[in-house]
Amino acid sequence: MLTTLIGLGAAACTTSSFLPQVIKAWRSRSTTDISTGMFVLLTTGNAMWLLYGALISDVPLVVANAITLGLVTAILGLKLRYG
Repeated sequence: MLTTLIGLGAAACTTSSFLPQVIKAWRSRSTTDISTGMFVLLTTGNAMWLLYGALISDVPLVVANAITLGLVTAILGLKLRYG
């Protein structure tokens, strides 16, 4: 149980770290300083971590990567839209 709580705490910290970038990019409509390549790799990696977590039934991995995938996909979408 403690291991799961630590995993969920870590997931909350790393996942929520993308929220300020989503908000800033959404409000400013500016993504010029964001690397497209980095976010393509990050989105791919998060999708793979999500699949891995689902395959091994690891709740912290699934929750964290499902939310993070949504956030990084939003950032990538804003980058592709606004350049």
